[in-house]
Amino acid sequence: MNRNDDLLILAFDLGASSGRAIIGKVDLDAKKVVMEEVYRFSNGPVRVKGHLYWDVLRIWSEVKEGILQAYRRYGDNIASIGVDTWGVDFALLDNRGELAGLPYCYRDPRRSQAMRELLSVVPPEKIYMRTGIQFMPINPLYQLYALVKDKSSLLNSSRTFLMIPDLFNYWLSGTIASEYTDASTTQFLDPWTKKWAFDLLEEIGFSTNIFPNIIEPGTDIGVIDPELAEEIGVSRKIRVVAPATHDTASAVVATPIDEDSAYISCGTWSLVGVELKEPLVSKKAMEYNFTNEGGAFNTIRFLKNVQGMWFMQEIRRALAKRGQDYSYEELTDIASKARGFIGFIDPDDPRFLAPIDMVEEIMRFLEETGQEKPKNIGELVKMVLESLALKYRLVIERIEDLIGRKIKRINIVGGGSRNWLHNQLVADFTNRVVEAGPEEATSIGNILVQLVGLGYVSSLTEIRRYVRNSFEIKRYVPNYTSKHEDAYSKFLSLLEKTGGLAGWALRF
Repeated sequence: MNRNDDLLILAFDLGASSGRAIIGKVDLDAKKVVMEEVYRFSNGPVRVKGHLYWDVLRIWSEVKEGILQAYRRYGDNIASIGVDTWGVDFALLDNRGELAGLPYCYRDPRRSQAMRELLSVVPPEKIYMRTGIQFMPINPLYQLYALVKDKSSLLNSSRTFLMIPDLFNYWLSGTIASEYTDASTTQFLDPWTKKWAFDLLEEIGFSTNIFPNIIEPGTDIGVIDPELAEEIGVSRKIRVVAPATHDTASAVVATPIDEDSAYISCGTWSLVGVELKEPLVSKKAMEYNFTNEGGAFNTIRFLKNVQGMWFMQEIRRALAKRGQDYSYEELTDIASKARGFIGFIDPDDPRFLAPIDMVEEIMRFLEETGQEKPKNIGELVKMVLESLALKYRLVIERIEDLIGRKIKRINIVGGGSRNWLHNQLVADFTNRVVEAGPEEATSIGNILVQLVGLGYVSSLTEIRRYVRNSFEIKRYVPNYTSKHEDAYSKFLSLLEKTGGLAGWALRF
């Protein structure tokens, strides 16, 4: 490649509500990257007879279309392809390497029951001290336990376990492997050795001979599968590189943070955390229900999940069913003009994980907790955004307690960073400066970690130099008052009454 030409990298960022194909135009001399979206499609689980599944075959058809659209624009100049997805979901393959059934969605209700049962059999302390992963019913450990308890036929037919991004990498390249950052979300990976915790899997009665080797983010796993290249009419020379395949891991790579910063990777979920050099696994970390997920370049994403823009998605969906269609921008605008401080929800109350109607569920929560209900849509949305900001504050204060230092700034990345009202409320309620952006942090991180596999980048410092050189970061200054402090006290009292100060393990 001529050094004067941009290096073209294709990233697929597959989220729980949408998927995108992004071309990154990388200037290796200036250390800059320009992003171009070439394809987008909607995504979401499918409900069948009380269960939720992912239609991965439809998603795969969209991935192929995304490759084709990118190739039509840029042809043989595309150097590599990388895929990141949401975490915690997996697929099982049979002895022919074919799907052994559609993957369950992490919001499937069976996981909650399986979590309750498993934690009554295996002590939570044992699981946490072995894996360092927070207790949430969405974790794959509980889906595997459900298969064992149900004596599922999948137990006999399955020969390979692949996390969702690993499945797409397999279909892209023919290579079977488990990328580290997404494997770390399973709650059965050792955070120190980066190997599967087979002893834990054996204890729940699950076979341990179906798990592939772990590979690091930035691993070149081969060229595009020849049959696939012929099918869609693209070059057989395109490399397939595993980025940090868990979307949050890719987002954190592209977040310009330092030791004084916390990050909020804000999409369907808000992942609130800091970057550490080694796992932080302790009794207090378990009580606070923090997780130690794998990051690129031997880092640990020490964080906690908070349900984030899921509320905006579900409120919008519930209103559409009532014939009231609003864009996200319209909901934000009317919320900015609405009355605040009228009441609060706990964003992580289990009832909000997969409600039939989010608006009705919020109203029930307010009624059960004796709080005033919003009188209009603007007040409803503002109450949700204020509640998210308050929950972030609680999480950040607990991080400070655990790591022994103060957090001075918060960097918000991902789709949620586009919501200016959300960002300002986070600054106001946490009394910390918020820096928002880059918006497409996940795709940016995906593209820049692919540079590792191609041999152009070798450190996290280099990657973040590309980010700082290429993207605008918006700054929000807090407007903190005694009203915000009073609201936080009320929020903590609410969580104490509802059990929201405890982790998922205790609540379940």
